[in-house]
Amino acid sequence: MANKIKIGHVHLSGCTGDLVSIADNYLGFIKILDDYADLVYGLTLVDVRHIPEMDVALVEGSVCIEDRESVEEIRETRKKSKMVVALGSCACYGNITRFCRGGQHNQPQHESFLPIGDLIDVDVYIPGCPPSPELIRNVTIMAYLLLQGNEDQKVLADKYLKPLMALAKRGTTGSFGDLMYDVINQGLCIACGICAASCPVRAITLEFGKPQGQRDLCIKCGSCYGACPRSFFNFDVIPEFEAISELIADVLK
Repeated sequence: MANKIKIGHVHLSGCTGDLVSIADNYLGFIKILDDYADLVYGLTLVDVRHIPEMDVALVEGSVCIEDRESVEEIRETRKKSKMVVALGSCACYGNITRFCRGGQHNQPQHESFLPIGDLIDVDVYIPGCPPSPELIRNVTIMAYLLLQGNEDQKVLADKYLKPLMALAKRGTTGSFGDLMYDVINQGLCIACGICAASCPVRAITLEFGKPQGQRDLCIKCGSCYGACPRSFFNFDVIPEFEAISELIADVLK
């Protein structure tokens, strides 16, 4: 067995839905912790107060820029992690926190939030509100193989992660206009409706099997773009789908 990697879950301004998705992996998550990774940081799971050195940091939530501790925490996470993963739409794009404006009884000064990519360099996006448990599990496995696997495994892991890395390089904003240009107009839309379901302001509807967006309602939170399974459609993965699926199954045995 190769050396385990060190992973951590950094929780910022989010609803904990992404952590629930991690836990929903059940025995798969236990298998990863048994054989492939040590969980070295997690506010709800591990009694560690400060960000340690990590191979992979799963960051949930956006950053409240009025909260100096949160700003320092995300910068410390980047400094001490080999790979930073934006976990969920709030971390990737800001999601509904893009139009949060305080109002909390205990901390009314907390009113401005940014996706983590506006403050640090991010390596991988795992989009979704929340992301599927399987996607989180697979990215964790591929991160392990990329760092500790043999050459063939590293090649497959790189191909699997490439579209999610491309999402991270693309930026921290997205809109229905981007979805129209990159997906719908390219003939990639399958009318699954996930863009409409993910929109926090109900700016997207399905009409005659095609998404329609109201630009005057769009807040450019990126939820629809990150949730769309075709927004990170990539021809590097498709030819290797069977090999990647077999690799994941072998790791989880």
